[in-house]
Amino acid sequence: MKYITFKNQDKMPMLGLGTWKSGPGEVYQAVLWAIEAGYRHIDCAAIYQNEKEVGDALQKAFKEGIVKREELWITSKLWNNAHEVDKVEAGIQQTLADLQLDYLDLYLIHWPISLKDGVTFPSSGDDFLDYKTVPLTETWKGMEALKEKGLTKHIGVSNFNIAKLKEIQSNGSIAPEMNQIELHPYLPQHNLVDYCKQNGINVTAYSPLGSADRPKARQKDSDPILMEHQIFKDLAEKHTCSVAQILIAWSLHRDIAVIPKSANKERIAANLKSKDIELSAEDLKSIASIDSHHRYIDGTFFTEVPGSPFEQSDLWEG
Repeated sequence: MKYITFKNQDKMPMLGLGTWKSGPGEVYQAVLWAIEAGYRHIDCAAIYQNEKEVGDALQKAFKEGIVKREELWITSKLWNNAHEVDKVEAGIQQTLADLQLDYLDLYLIHWPISLKDGVTFPSSGDDFLDYKTVPLTETWKGMEALKEKGLTKHIGVSNFNIAKLKEIQSNGSIAPEMNQIELHPYLPQHNLVDYCKQNGINVTAYSPLGSADRPKARQKDSDPILMEHQIFKDLAEKHTCSVAQILIAWSLHRDIAVIPKSANKERIAANLKSKDIELSAEDLKSIASIDSHHRYIDGTFFTEVPGSPFEQSDLWEG
């Protein structure tokens, strides 16, 4: 297994299990299967609305001696309705209660978008809090306090572009340690990845397989299907593996953490074996030749709400 090593020498396994879209009744078993298969990195978030079930699975694994708490890397994320500095701690405390843990290994600001307390997803401009009301720097101060209190060992962000990262870096006393972003060969995000690496910010790839099972509201008829590209099929045949394994291995070869989601026992195990696939320079050149730039999770569910104070430029590069 490849690891990301943090400044304090903590090591995060680069391949983890994603839990977004794993529904009630399946995420519990998926987490147990993953741990039994050898995963030691589980990625969670409050908005996934399944952290209680994840917590039950973790407790079962601990009690049965399958794994110890200190052997696992658990990430979660602060939802947009807890960005006010006095609400940030309540956000992590709820996650810790649901996961039945004393601390997280990594806690991220999920989006650079703020919502009013009690709003899960916005339906009008009245549901938002703009940057004047809640600057990202205020939310980040709350995140820094969590680390200082030992509620999380590391802090970072998700879906942050370079401008938003610079804002945090310029005003905070602790630099972001992670940026979790959509990343796959249709969206390689070279500039953002390079900026993060140059500034000591680690990167995690979400939706590495193209998120074909994303909610219907997040799908467009024109969306290309990542896993059907012929180059990946040819490489899968060459390496005697699946297309999914090629896509996961591609992120690992870029020294980027990756969190494929599955609730299928065989695919969970197969995804973990991606760590053993060695892509050649020729393979990587072949993937780099794909001239497609497509974002599956585009954030329009925030920016196109009538009266939203946020624009696509608040989320993405150029």
